[in-house]
Amino acid sequence: MKKWTKVATGLIAIFAVASLAACGAKKSDASKDGVKTYTVGVASDQQKEIWQKVSDSLKNDKIKIDVKLFSGYTEENPALADGSLDLNSFQHVAYLNNYNKENKKDLTYIGYTIISPFGLYSDKIKDPKELKDGDKVAIPNDPTNGGRALQALQALGVIKLKADAPESPDVKDIASYKTKIEIKAIQADQLVSTLPDVTAAFINTNYVTDQLHTTPKKSAIYIDTDHLDKVSELYKNIIAVRKEDKNKEDFKKILKAYQTPEIAKIIKSTNDYPAWDTTK
Repeated sequence: MKKWTKVATGLIAIFAVASLAACGAKKSDASKDGVKTYTVGVASDQQKEIWQKVSDSLKNDKIKIDVKLFSGYTEENPALADGSLDLNSFQHVAYLNNYNKENKKDLTYIGYTIISPFGLYSDKIKDPKELKDGDKVAIPNDPTNGGRALQALQALGVIKLKADAPESPDVKDIASYKTKIEIKAIQADQLVSTLPDVTAAFINTNYVTDQLHTTPKKSAIYIDTDHLDKVSELYKNIIAVRKEDKNKEDFKKILKAYQTPEIAKIIKSTNDYPAWDTTK
């Protein structure tokens, strides 16, 4: 029994030394490499490509960005909140504000990325002026993009919003219909497939490019960013982070790497607009 105890003790000691050696080797490798990896969540192939270029430009800073592509808008913020993501880049300010309010979270953002055209599309009419009583118009069912659609309908003279309507209004904030359309709220990633069943639909640009394989300039019958004075800054897209990471030095470097003339050029080539001050 004593002999077995000595053997067991010896084996434990050997495993302990081996484990320490392995841990030491791993720590040494990490220290030697020194590259820190962060994961960003995006919702379009366009943003995936941009973030891969941002990652390439951060090599000298020993920062690598892994890009995770999501198919919709519902998973990115929970993943950021629970630590599965370090950053996300898919939403505008209004969407983040609404998420925080509904989920009692305090996610924040470190800077602007793009402002995306928000267009009205139709297989049945060529101009919004052709909308008539009884026509069905689909809008995103999330409060922020739905609100942006309603603001666009007001700009088009189709509806009138209440004087005290919030910056991101809901259907209940409509004071009157100048054209008695039927508004249908549909999940954002389903709007393209709904298009044949409605007169027209407001569709987010990433779904236009990914699912319709076209651009707002080519296919939309109305684009709200052609009238920027009527588009709230709430609809500028952002890089979101957890509150405790807002002043993280690496994230400042990441923001700087995003907000460059090279990335601005890519954004403009994809029909979006840089949302930061490009004159600085």
